[in-house]
Amino acid sequence: MALRHFDSFTEARSKLRWVLDAAHEGVVTTVARDKELFVVLTADARAAELRRLLPSQAVVVSEGGGWAAFVPGVPVHGDADSFDAAIDDLIAGLREYAEDWNDRLHAAPNHAGHRSIVELVELSNDDQLRDWLVGRTDAAKDSARALVSA
Repeated sequence: MALRHFDSFTEARSKLRWVLDAAHEGVVTTVARDKELFVVLTADARAAELRRLLPSQAVVVSEGGGWAAFVPGVPVHGDADSFDAAIDDLIAGLREYAEDWNDRLHAAPNHAGHRSIVELVELSNDDQLRDWLVGRTDAAKDSARALVSA
């Protein structure tokens, strides 16, 4: 069994390869520092988990000859002449919001609850965000691939 719980920052630092190897293997990996416990995991694992557990709830509407896209409760939107372009604009807005959130908004009470979506945005590429926003899940894509190859 791999070492995966590290009782101090000093121990974790001296065994950093083991910390990262355990996280890479997908096992619960922790590091204690003073009285606080931290979990270590790969960015890909966290992003996949967020995309699975956090429904996008994105709304896309046709209005005035164009399209508007937004996520209720998140202060960003996208608009454009086509559905796809509105999603692309929303993704750009989400990326700007994530940057602003990390710079200063994380401390604002009306933005503090958006950490999960900011993590999802920062840990996902544009294609993954697009799939998440429009409700295409990995399971749905796998099923579609199976149908095409059958």
